Amino acid sequence: MTEPIRTFKILGDERGSLVALETGKEIPFDIKRVYYIFDTQQGVARGFHAHKELQQILVSVSGSCKVSLDNGKGSREVYELNSPDKGLYIGPGSWREMFDFSPDCVLMVIASMLYEEDDYIRDYSRFVEYVNNGKDSI
Repeated sequence: MTEPIRTFKILGDERGSLVALETGKEIPFDIKRVYYIFDTQQGVARGFHAHKELQQILVSVSGSCKVSLDNGKGSREVYELNSPDKGLYIGPGSWREMFDFSPDCVLMVIASMLYEEDDYIRDYSRFVEYVNNGKDSI
């Protein structure tokens, strides 16, 4: 498995810092959609779904949060996002849950597709069936 944490080059000088993200360089897919999650209340978790085809990179541009990735085959990893120069790559077929949001967290999501409800798997048991029995099982 490719290392999911990506480190982005910080550009800057005495005036401040900048991170540039470009398709085909830092982002391994064509960018079709960008959105961000903020003002998440304490104790609230987000996500609880997987995608059939969508690829994403998550970047905490401010504050921090944790992301749990589950492959549906018994492997679950937790990553902490707490720096604007780090991104978490999430490929198709990964169940994701975001939690432990700091009050100042702004989580930017860069996506390879426009929003498409049919690409979502929102039930964990269906997700496990999907990854273990083939893509045509749901």
